[in-house]
Amino acid sequence: MAALQSFMDRVGTSSEAESMWLQNLSTFIHQHLDPGPCGSAHSAEVQSAAGGSCDHSLEELIASAVEKIQESSSSGGLPVSYRLLSISELLSQQRLACVSNLSWSTNQHRAWTEEAELSLPGHRALPRVHLLLIGWLREGRGGEWRLVDGSGSVRCELIRPSPLWMDRPVFLPHWNYIPHDATGQNQDRGSLELIGSPVLLCPRAEQPLATDPGGAELNGAVSVREAAALLRTRVRGQRLSVFGQVSSVCPLLEVSGSCFFFFSLMEDDQTVPVLVKGSRLWWSQCVCVGDSVSVSALRVCLMRGWRGKQLLSVAEGSHLHTGYAQLHTPIHTGDAQLHTPIHTGDAHLHTQLHTGDAHLHTQLHTGHSQSHHQHQSHPGRIPTEEAGPVLHSDRLLMDQEEAEPEEDAVQSAARIRRSRVISYQGTVTEVISEGAGLYVMDRKVGLCLAYQPSERRKLRAGDQVELHQVHFLYRPCPDLPPSMLCCCLGSSVRVTAFSRVGGASAGRCCPGDGVLPRLLLQKNRGMDQYLWSCHLASQLSNSLLPAPPSPAPPQCVCLLSWKLSETLWTSRGPGARDIYSEMLDVPHSCPLSQYQVDSSVPQLLSISELLQSLRSSCWSSVSLSSLLPSGGSSLSSSQINSALSWSCRTLTSDPQTGDGLRPRPLLLVGVLQLPSQRSAFRQTLQLRDATSAVGCVVTETAEEEDGGQRASFNTAWIGCLVCVRRFTMVTERFLQSEFPSYQHLDQDRFITSRTSRVYLQFSLDHLLILSPSVSMVTHLRRKRQESGCDVTQGTAADEDGADVTMTTVPEDGASQDCVSVVIQVMAKGGVAWRNTRTMTNEEGAGLDLGFSTTALLIGPAVCWGRDPKNEPMMQREVEPQRKEEVLLLFSGGSARWFPVLHSGCFYRLTAANTQQDPSVLIGCRVHSKKGVELHADSTLQVQPDWRFYTLTRPLLLPTWTQAPPPLVMSVSQVLDCRSETVTFMGLISDRLSLMDGKEHAGPRTSGVRLTVCDQSGWSLSVYLDLSHAPHPPGLLPGNRVLLSRFLRKLSRSGGVYCSQSPASCVTVMSLGDSCRLAPPPPSPSMHLAQWAVSSCVQAQVRGHVVCFLFLELQWSCSLCGSVYKQVCSSQCGSSSAVFQSRTKLVMDDGTAEAQVWLSGKQVQSLLRLADPQWEGLQRAVRVRGHISVTPRGRSLGTDGDSEDVLLHFLLSLCSSDVIRQQVSLTCRKLTNQSSEEVRRFNRGDRDFLTRMPRPLQLTCTHLDPP
Repeated sequence: MAALQSFMDRVGTSSEAESMWLQNLSTFIHQHLDPGPCGSAHSAEVQSAAGGSCDHSLEELIASAVEKIQESSSSGGLPVSYRLLSISELLSQQRLACVSNLSWSTNQHRAWTEEAELSLPGHRALPRVHLLLIGWLREGRGGEWRLVDGSGSVRCELIRPSPLWMDRPVFLPHWNYIPHDATGQNQDRGSLELIGSPVLLCPRAEQPLATDPGGAELNGAVSVREAAALLRTRVRGQRLSVFGQVSSVCPLLEVSGSCFFFFSLMEDDQTVPVLVKGSRLWWSQCVCVGDSVSVSALRVCLMRGWRGKQLLSVAEGSHLHTGYAQLHTPIHTGDAQLHTPIHTGDAHLHTQLHTGDAHLHTQLHTGHSQSHHQHQSHPGRIPTEEAGPVLHSDRLLMDQEEAEPEEDAVQSAARIRRSRVISYQGTVTEVISEGAGLYVMDRKVGLCLAYQPSERRKLRAGDQVELHQVHFLYRPCPDLPPSMLCCCLGSSVRVTAFSRVGGASAGRCCPGDGVLPRLLLQKNRGMDQYLWSCHLASQLSNSLLPAPPSPAPPQCVCLLSWKLSETLWTSRGPGARDIYSEMLDVPHSCPLSQYQVDSSVPQLLSISELLQSLRSSCWSSVSLSSLLPSGGSSLSSSQINSALSWSCRTLTSDPQTGDGLRPRPLLLVGVLQLPSQRSAFRQTLQLRDATSAVGCVVTETAEEEDGGQRASFNTAWIGCLVCVRRFTMVTERFLQSEFPSYQHLDQDRFITSRTSRVYLQFSLDHLLILSPSVSMVTHLRRKRQESGCDVTQGTAADEDGADVTMTTVPEDGASQDCVSVVIQVMAKGGVAWRNTRTMTNEEGAGLDLGFSTTALLIGPAVCWGRDPKNEPMMQREVEPQRKEEVLLLFSGGSARWFPVLHSGCFYRLTAANTQQDPSVLIGCRVHSKKGVELHADSTLQVQPDWRFYTLTRPLLLPTWTQAPPPLVMSVSQVLDCRSETVTFMGLISDRLSLMDGKEHAGPRTSGVRLTVCDQSGWSLSVYLDLSHAPHPPGLLPGNRVLLSRFLRKLSRSGGVYCSQSPASCVTVMSLGDSCRLAPPPPSPSMHLAQWAVSSCVQAQVRGHVVCFLFLELQWSCSLCGSVYKQVCSSQCGSSSAVFQSRTKLVMDDGTAEAQVWLSGKQVQSLLRLADPQWEGLQRAVRVRGHISVTPRGRSLGTDGDSEDVLLHFLLSLCSSDVIRQQVSLTCRKLTNQSSEEVRRFNRGDRDFLTRMPRPLQLTCTHLDPP
């Protein structure tokens, strides 16, 4: 106490607070700061010989600390508001990042905070604390610097440390503290960032260079050029002291348990590599590119890993001196450069450093995952000679954009480019993914550190970074900033100023253990593929994982993204890495020297992003006039509104095959599921991710010999996590309108309702299985057993990712008792709204979607101790003597099985939670009365929790199940047959919405008319009544559909058409290329005589015009259709009219004659009138509203004045060169006509009556241009 009082009297405290503060300082130093020798020497002998011994008593340290603290304080006195804190207290009590600066005033701190937050919007400056730290700077594990006191130690990050600071007692007036999430016992709970130089408490800390340990050896230091010459003539035991400028500093590596790093000294064009290992690893923070340094006691050694080349290596007696300047010329005489050899065999060094590339992927410690934005700062400039001038973002982008013109993303192909090696200085403005080593500098330039070992201190937003020997890549990944800086093992990364802001909240990125960088080292992939995989991992995290705070397994997402990139990436990697050549070779060569630029890299979208993009452009991308057929200006109001009631827009996922949503190919990742009760599509499967779900019309390739497409029926796909590589996006638009005429289409007030729906079309052949369901695993295993080869092609769930596969898509439910029965679906009805009373609606009856199927029971109900799913059939599931049909009724939740149940397929129906009671799967029969014969099948109401499993290749089937499937007709066979109910397949060539025309509710869509054709060109109209059923998706031109149990009918004109019945079902069997829709098969070409006896409805005919029988031109009211002559003749009040024209002519092809009706633009083409002439004719007719001409051979009949000029003009047209001209028409036949007629002929004074075939009555649908 007397010594303390004497010290306080000597300092001269002015208040009780200062006295108490000094007393606490003295107590703290006594408790936590041990006295001892300081300095970087490792032995007392060396210190004594150099005169550098520096022993301190605690009193001296206390006095020095008080003096240094007063000098550093902003007030110049004792900072009584600051508290001394031990290392253990700092690590255990300080949970938030903070900053402490003793020299700041309040105004200075406020200005510092404002500047920090303005430079990085969205970030908060580090909060200030009033804490002081005192301790010893010591060497830690792996070359790190640590601040040590009696309570513990903490890792220190320094900007530009001096070797003289090591093993010195220091006081830290300026520092940041960053806490860490330490999950392991050996991990640091936090680290210090020294934002200013530490204050040395040692009185003799700053020693002259000559008196520092090892300083005497520098008088004989040689230049780099001389050292390079000595390397070529190696002498065993030789020791060198070398001075020069640092040209490169390689990162710290750990290979086979040995830690080391390299730096190179340069003089003009000569470089000498220096190996640093052992107790000198802490030099890695002291050596900076551009510094002049000298190193003593270096030895020459041979490195076998570097093709047997020689380099310099540090020894136990080596010392580093920074800021070295050669004061006099050293004497270069023989043995003057030789020193007493240290007996450390060179063979030992060779053993430590000679490691193959096979160990590289397990020993290099690398960094993490990714996401992307852009940012900016004001980079400075670094003096350097090796890598050229230091660039900043504006200069970098300007130079590259001048050399690289913008290209079309669709047309440009993948190209190989060479990177540029540059130096760069800037500010980290965004951490894309700490785990993947991805950052953004200056808001414009990306930075990737994945090719380097993982640094103990991760970069933070706001760090100012200096990069040397870094590779500049331009547009290696279209999803990241176009300018990318990528560091290899020869690159130097140094933080020149620590960030002043706290870290942002962690986003969805690769985990901190660096899954993707480890895979990069293992697989030796290129940087372009790695960057795309990182972006893919970020997208998958957002689309597959639930929103925070739900737990998520990011390692699985990273593995899935890598597996997906390996499957989709076509280029090969750069090959195995040679780490020593990468760090030491001159000129430099590494895997980053070349990279691939491919603007057609697929782009992954979440389902919500896809739906939002399609819905936002649904109506904005279309003009209503473009939805009308040709000649739309001549359509009436009802025709316009009917044509606009339904339209669709199809886009392909690959813009090279059609119209695309984005300039790059699209990918979707999600789980295939059955539709939910709230889904907009109850008739299709749906693809779901964590953001949304979309309906999908799915087909697959049949396993039969023909290998054609069919509707998807395998339930094993349900629950699979898949990547859809090729698909079609369909947007169906439904419009209810009351447009009076074509001229009003730009007025939205006539639109009463406008809706749309979006769904996808794809084939299972274009899916990549990322994580199979349990049923799919069983299915693939059985296929492998049957084929005797590996059938997992097209799946990413191989053995390496099996553990990931089973965790990403959990299976529904646990194993439990159940009852099952095997069935074969014979027929399926369509989905419709039905009045049902289901278990979910106990209040009463109501409308719900439902359908029914007729199935054959293959065997009895079987009890199981677990769900058999789609395992092979057992003998006890088959009953050969039994042949019983059952009617399965689906409604409510059970109606979700509609997309996967198809005729002819076998399924196992399982019912869980039944206490193993087989009676639940036994259908109920209708009770018959006496004398009444019962023909009804038993019925079974399918419950919502029952499940169906497809049996793709069922064995042990009874012989009666091998009956041929029901006949599926073609369109031509339907036209020729006489059956009332038909099942046929055809290609949709046209679709037209039918309006009900009810006045009380306005016109609305009540059905659909499909025009279906086959390969022969024969076509048939099919009418679907949608008044009590949802609109089925997939009924698009180009798709092939199966129409089951439709009614074949004859129209009043004698034509054949089909209509829907309650038992009818429409199934999409194959998908057409809707984006590049090929024209339907042409109608068959026929002679008129042949067509007269054929049942063909539509055909192509060629012949010449014999004469005109009728020609009519008229302006009609667009609302009521009456003649419009200045005003509507029916006084309906309409102010719009349309011009209509029609004619009837006789044509002959040499075999027979036919009478053909033409209308609209066909009349103009037939009369050979140009557009100005046709418009002038319309103006002439508008005055009178209507004119008709009836030429009959040479006799002319009209309903107007015979002196009319317009009339004579039309007569001249009908009798001009138009007669006898050759025409080619596509016509439809009116079949309801008598086959013969009685004709009277005159020969002299005699009349003859004879029966002659009636001319064909045709309606032209298309007139080929002459």
